[in-house]
Amino acid sequence: MGSFVRLLPHRRRCYMLCAVARSGSNLLADGLVQVRRAGRPGQYFLPQNEERTAHDHGIDSKASFAAYIRGVVSATATANGIFGFKIMGWYLEEFLARIRETAAFGEAATSDLDMLRRAFPRLEFLQILRQNKMRQAISKARALQTGLWKVQEGKRPLAEPQFDPPLIARCLEDVRREENIWSRFFKRIGIEPFRVEYEELCRDYERSIRVVLDFLQVRLPRRIKITAPITIKQTDELSDEWEERYLALRSDQSELVPS
Repeated sequence: MGSFVRLLPHRRRCYMLCAVARSGSNLLADGLVQVRRAGRPGQYFLPQNEERTAHDHGIDSKASFAAYIRGVVSATATANGIFGFKIMGWYLEEFLARIRETAAFGEAATSDLDMLRRAFPRLEFLQILRQNKMRQAISKARALQTGLWKVQEGKRPLAEPQFDPPLIARCLEDVRREENIWSRFFKRIGIEPFRVEYEELCRDYERSIRVVLDFLQVRLPRRIKITAPITIKQTDELSDEWEERYLALRSDQSELVPS
């Protein structure tokens, strides 16, 4: 009986990590990857990542997008059958259009939700949000200048960041626009996602990860510990300084209008 049970295929369960740049998605994904029971959420469907992903997981790079989806789900799910992937708001609609164009997961009249759940079995939606939009915009402006989108030990910036009010203003607009994209999407599909706040994730990392694992119905063996994340928070004295300077300039709107 034991050998028979081991041979039974796991029922696949999927989740989509819905994010906006600098919302803490890397911080959250690190914790989920670390426990080895909650998938390996990555940006597998960002077009510029797909060739490398296919190569790393032995997927035919010339296969159809439908085949690529099936290959990624199979190759990167954890042993308990859970598959996670991350989508940023700015390419959500392109991602949906590419799935629909395959005609492999529904017809023209198939709803987005049904289509997604045919492509990704038992799909659930996990959204991470950052309450302090100003700090989120500053973080994005710094990442654009330094090239460091995931701050880790040993990584060095490509350039030193410079205080740039118009760039911060554009990044603030980007954050708001992408969050609106997600809001419209969830309203359209009639789903209320499970939400995680970046600020709470930073305050109590272990508890936040465990709350997400409960949502995903993942129980950890006692031997598995949730340790400090490998991603380093970018917030520091420079971010404090930029926020103060930017807010001081708000009275002069001409300096903050995006070019």
